[in-house]
Amino acid sequence: MRVLVAEDHRVLARTIATGLRRQAMAVDVAATGDAAERMCLLTAYDVLILDRDLPVMSGDEVCTRLRELQDPPRIIMLTAAGELTDRVHGLTELGADDYLAKPFDFAELVARVRALSRRAPKPPSAVLSFGSIALDKARREVSVDGRPLELTPKEFAVLHLLLVSGGAPVAHDELVRTVWDEHLDPRTSAVRATVSRLRGKLGAPGLIAADTGEGYRLCD
Repeated sequence: MRVLVAEDHRVLARTIATGLRRQAMAVDVAATGDAAERMCLLTAYDVLILDRDLPVMSGDEVCTRLRELQDPPRIIMLTAAGELTDRVHGLTELGADDYLAKPFDFAELVARVRALSRRAPKPPSAVLSFGSIALDKARREVSVDGRPLELTPKEFAVLHLLLVSGGAPVAHDELVRTVWDEHLDPRTSAVRATVSRLRGKLGAPGLIAADTGEGYRLCD
């Protein structure tokens, strides 16, 4: 899942971004409203966490403008104004999908982000499988031949993307964009190291093939 945090309070933005990354989400950060709009036009974010009180362009204006897109991100409005009238205005007039007043509990924010992401189109089955591998995204469980595996958030996200591709190659750059975020140097060995650990945990190195120039794919 890819998330954009539009928040001008640097400490809060960094705290939110770090926490979401630990939940296996790829997170980018914007400090102004115009930057948030520009980034949403360039990148297909699943969820936008949007502060209403942003410099240059207000969060209200960003929300209104993004709603004109054919496929806008799901938007959670963050604000210090938590009165009922403010929430109603954000949800009905501005077109936000959810509304969270500051201060908030981080666990609640994570739950709301995940709830919004579930509104996006889903694969036909809640459980993805390929050969002996089965992945239940809702339960965050993985097994091979019925044997449960303990995966890190990044390993889980990489495997999920490979399963969604159904055996077709997933490019290195796509893994970087989807599982990590814009700050990861595409030349880093993070993807290769994560795939290597994942192969070891799957118990069969040949299950994930590396195709030169194509990326990684699952093998029968």
